[in-house]
Amino acid sequence: MSRTIHESIESLVQALEGVVRVADDRVEILNADVVRSDLIEQLAWTSTFGTGDVQDSARWLIRKIAFAMGAYPASIQDLYMASARGEYHNVTTPAINVRGDTVEFAGTIFRAANATGTKQLLFELAKSENGYTQQAPAEFASSVFAAAVKYGYEGPVMVQGDHFQANPKKYAADPNAEIEAVRKHAIAALAAGYGNIDIDCSTLVDYSVSDLREQQYPNSKHTAELTAAIREHQPEGITISVGAEIGEIGTSNSTVEDLIAFHEQYVEELAKYGDNLDGVSKVSVQTGTSHGGVVLPDGTIAEVAVDFDTLGKLSTAAKELGIGGSVQHGASTLPEEAFSKFAQVDAVEVHLATAYQNMYLDSEHFPSELREQIYAHLSEAHASERKEGMSDAQFYYKTRKNCFGPFKREMWSLPDETKAAIYAELQPRFDLVMRELNVANNGDLALKYIKPVDVYVPRQQRWLRPPGGLGADPGLTDSTKRKHRSHICMRAVSHYTSSVLHPLREAKGMNGAGLGEENPPNSTYRSRGGSI
Repeated sequence: MSRTIHESIESLVQALEGVVRVADDRVEILNADVVRSDLIEQLAWTSTFGTGDVQDSARWLIRKIAFAMGAYPASIQDLYMASARGEYHNVTTPAINVRGDTVEFAGTIFRAANATGTKQLLFELAKSENGYTQQAPAEFASSVFAAAVKYGYEGPVMVQGDHFQANPKKYAADPNAEIEAVRKHAIAALAAGYGNIDIDCSTLVDYSVSDLREQQYPNSKHTAELTAAIREHQPEGITISVGAEIGEIGTSNSTVEDLIAFHEQYVEELAKYGDNLDGVSKVSVQTGTSHGGVVLPDGTIAEVAVDFDTLGKLSTAAKELGIGGSVQHGASTLPEEAFSKFAQVDAVEVHLATAYQNMYLDSEHFPSELREQIYAHLSEAHASERKEGMSDAQFYYKTRKNCFGPFKREMWSLPDETKAAIYAELQPRFDLVMRELNVANNGDLALKYIKPVDVYVPRQQRWLRPPGGLGADPGLTDSTKRKHRSHICMRAVSHYTSSVLHPLREAKGMNGAGLGEENPPNSTYRSRGGSI
C-alpha cells in the first residue's frame, strides 16, 4: 500500500508514467494492476491530505480512472422510477454512511458487493457529517471512487448526500440564507460526482398548527425549491435522484395523510419552476427508529420496534403517487433478523450507519491507545454535550462520531494488518445485509436501469507536457460548454471556496494544511503535530 501524498504536479505526473496516459480530457489505462495496487492509493491520499492544484488534479484523475475502469458515478433515479411503475418489488437498497478511513471502509463494502453480486447500494454522508468527519463532498466522493477502483468493483457507484437539511434555528433567524446554504452544498456535491441528494426540510414542519397541509407547507415549498436548483445544475445525461422527508427521524410516526399533504403541495410548488421537472424519487418516513439508536447507561442499545406495517403502507402510497417508495432511517442497530422485513414490506431504501461505526471503533483490533486518545479528546472538546445523569458509556457513545475528523489521519495510517483484521469483522455484516435486503445476486436489475454516462469533469489547466500525452487543455468549444453543464457546479464550488471558506480560515487562523478546498464552514479542525 502506497501512502504517498504528492506535493507538486511534477511528482504527480511522474507517478502516472507507464501506468496512465492523459490526453486532453481522457485517460487511458496502461497498467490496471499497478493502478489498483499502487497509483489509486497515492491519488486517494493526495485527494484527502494534499492541497491546491495537486489535490484537485488527484481528484480529477480518480474520477476519470474510475470511469475508464468501469466504475461510473450514477444516479438511482431510473431504478426507483421502475419501482414506482411496479416493475420490481421486494428489493431494498442499502445506503451506508462512511464516516472514516473511507477508502478501506468503502472498499470493504465493495468487496462484499463483489462477493454477493450486488450493484444496488449507496454510499452516503449527511451534510452535518461532511462537517464533523471533515470530509467535504469532493473528498468523500473521490475516496469512494478510489475504493471502487482499488477493489475491482465495476458498475454504478452511487454517492448520496444524506440529510441535506435546513437547520430550524438558522432558518428562523434568516430563512433565505439557510436555504441558500443547503442549495450551495447540493451544488458542490453534484460537482463532486454525487448522483443522489436527499433534501431534508422535515425540520421545518410546523406542528403548532393542526391542519396537515399547513404543517407540511414549509417542507413542501423548500423541498421543491431545492429540487429545482438540483435540476438546474445536474450534469447532462443524468437525472439526479432527489429524496424528500416528511417526518423528522426520532419524532412521531409518519402517516399516509402526512405524505399526501406534503406531496400535493410539493407538486404545486415545483410547477412554479418549470414544466415537467422530475420530482422526488423516494420519501423518508418515521416509523419508530432514531439515529444511532437509544443507548442505555451500561452502553448497550435499547431494543427498537419498527412499525413495518406503517412502513409498507407508506411505500404503497408513495408508489401510487409516482414515487419509488418509502425510506427507513436509523436501522443499522436493529437485530439481524429484522432486515429482511424491509424488503418484505417493499421499502425502497434503508439507511445504515451507527452499528458499523460501533463495530469499527469497538473492534478488539482497534488500537487501545488510539481509543484512549479519542475519549480524552471527546471529554474535553465535547464536555458541553454531557447531560446530567449521563454515564461515561452513554456520553462516549453519543459523541464519538465526532472523532472521525480530528483523528482522520491516524485512522488512515493504521497498519495494514490492523485494518485487515478490523474489516474482516465488518465484511460478513455487509454480506448479510445485502442478502437480507435482496440486492445480492440481483445486480442485473440495477444494470438494466442504471447506465454509464461519461460526465464532463473540468480539470486543472496547469499540467505539464511530458512524453506520453499529458498536455494542457485545448479549451472547450461553445457547443461543448452548452452540452456539459457540470462546469456550472464547479464555478459554484470555486465561489463557495473564495467567498466563504477562505475568509473563515483567515478569521480562525487556519493554515489549511491537509484540508480540501471545499471543506464545509461548520467543520472543526485542530492541529495535532501535522495530523488532521
